[in-house]
Amino acid sequence: MTTLVLTVVGDDRAGLVAAVADVVGAHGGNWENSRLAELAGAFAGIIEVSVAAERAGELRAALAELDGLLKVTVHPGGVTEADATTGRPLALQVIGNDHPGIVRDVSAVLRAHGVSIDRMTTHTREAAMYGGRLFEATIIARVPASVDLADLTGELERLATEIQVDVTLEP
Repeated sequence: MTTLVLTVVGDDRAGLVAAVADVVGAHGGNWENSRLAELAGAFAGIIEVSVAAERAGELRAALAELDGLLKVTVHPGGVTEADATTGRPLALQVIGNDHPGIVRDVSAVLRAHGVSIDRMTTHTREAAMYGGRLFEATIIARVPASVDLADLTGELERLATEIQVDVTLEP
């Protein structure tokens, strides 16, 4: 079996997931994992599929025919299960008054320590009691065994003070 990673994006409308699933199924593919979302009228996602190696080319060609409904880009899967589990898990919660640069600053600290982000969700909402917008992020990451968790925590706490957000870590 061959693993393919599909990225999909298009204007949101009913039936987009079904269209991709129909093509994958019609070519003997198996839908393994996905993260799909609608944001501001756009639909986007990433989908991992497995397919017999001899059918991968025809699946790629069939997915290209969805152009106009969705833009589908096919990437070869390359991360093994062992690669995906390397490192210690870490969950971070970030919350504070919304302002530009929060994601940039937090991700820069993680990058400097070689931390890999597996999942990140962010959103803003009205903070009526504070008179502005509130930014919230949840980050699921993997920390290399060589990284001192106390150093990483200390740097994130310093950053949180500097950019005036709360950062909570759950190792």
